[in-house]
Amino acid sequence: MTDRGWQGWSESAGALVDAHDAVLLDLDGVVYVGEHAVDGAVAAIDEVRRRGVGVAFVTNNAARTPDDVAEHLRRLGVDAAPADVVTSAQAAASLLREQLEAGAAVLSIGARGLAEALVEVGLRPVGSMDDEPLAVVQGFSPDLSWPMLLEACVAIRAGLPWVATNLDATLPTARGPAPGNGAFVEVVRRTTGVDPQVAGKPFRPLMDASVQRLRAERGLVVGDRLDTDLEGARRAGLPGLLVLTGVTDAGTLLGARPEERPDFLAADLGGLLEPHPGVRAESGGWVADDGTTLRAVLDENGDLHLSGEPAAPGESGRRVALAAVRLACAALWSSQPSADRVQQARRALRPWTVVQGWDG
Repeated sequence: MTDRGWQGWSESAGALVDAHDAVLLDLDGVVYVGEHAVDGAVAAIDEVRRRGVGVAFVTNNAARTPDDVAEHLRRLGVDAAPADVVTSAQAAASLLREQLEAGAAVLSIGARGLAEALVEVGLRPVGSMDDEPLAVVQGFSPDLSWPMLLEACVAIRAGLPWVATNLDATLPTARGPAPGNGAFVEVVRRTTGVDPQVAGKPFRPLMDASVQRLRAERGLVVGDRLDTDLEGARRAGLPGLLVLTGVTDAGTLLGARPEERPDFLAADLGGLLEPHPGVRAESGGWVADDGTTLRAVLDENGDLHLSGEPAAPGESGRRVALAAVRLACAALWSSQPSADRVQQARRALRPWTVVQGWDG
């Protein structure tokens, strides 16, 4: 599989999942938000499996073990086993195992999930240069300390290969965004002047490991983050479905970079079980093949105009609102919009999205 540029919105005449043999699901913002399952997510996952489609839970979180993640999912009502979970710690450990002999010592800067992933592939996690490690791996830990970062810097300056589980700059907490692994990786990078190999999304190792785990030939990535889930799908040559239950709202989607743009869009995981109509250019504007009367046009200044009735709450209103978002994106992305044009398009789209809770 190779990287793909954005080809326009893809279509699905029947349920989207029926065209795929596996779905790679991000977790927070897709299956759950914090300690609560997203409405309809459990039922959607059950139905996907009933149709014989494989499911993997794919996460950049390197601190928790697959057992921890599976237990959390089961508490929410999702049928999940540790083997269904693929973490960036596992991808990082596999990446190192390709470069090292069995039993090699690896300086592990991270939490229990990272250390266990190293042991699973036959490597030996250690905590000091005194243990003569042959490589360094860095993942998030809430107990990360200055001495641990110092040890990593010493090892990397000594020439040891360095793998980071992921580069997420922040992670969600009950008190708001907090520094994620990427913030601490940047400390080490700036101190040493060395760039790490990266295992997690949007880089390929985690996506490739997930595809291999499911033996998928027609995998579909589902996520809520443009810069990790959707860019990761594109880098891996996989189609991506963006759901609007997490961090990316409709307004943010309008400003997506070409490498972050999804192939499909849905309100939530129920979109796996729905058809996805096409969007096409027609008579100087954009229309959807879904029976709605919406039309999107860019004027001579590049401003977006949407014609049609704004969506109301409820299932039919949600369908209209999704069409409005798809049309607005297709029209805007047909040009090279400036930041001002993106903001104008966001204002034009808001009558359809605010009522659905898709634009704060």
